[in-house]
Amino acid sequence: MENTAAHLQQRVADFVAAHDLKAPVESRLLDLVSEVGEAAKEALKGSDYGRRTFRPTAAWAEELGDVLFSLICIANSTGVDLAAALETALAKYERRLARQGEAGSGH
Repeated sequence: MENTAAHLQQRVADFVAAHDLKAPVESRLLDLVSEVGEAAKEALKGSDYGRRTFRPTAAWAEELGDVLFSLICIANSTGVDLAAALETALAKYERRLARQGEAGSGH
């Protein structure tokens, strides 16, 4: 099975259409934030709230899948090609690493 970004975007678009799951981008953004929060909760559980090294919980992969689904829905709703967006981000991080020795924005 193919798993390119374009293929994943099309699979999500087909799923959303087949199940009539259209939603405004604002709702999709709130859903993404909620899903990231659920992933954060699993990270806390997987580290015993910071008391030990993180080990993925049984729900970790599922939560990341939910985050990815939400992100792809937003990209699809706004016409963003995720493969192109990722290439742009990687190029930005490369420039930052070359210029300042770290990938962060420095803010």
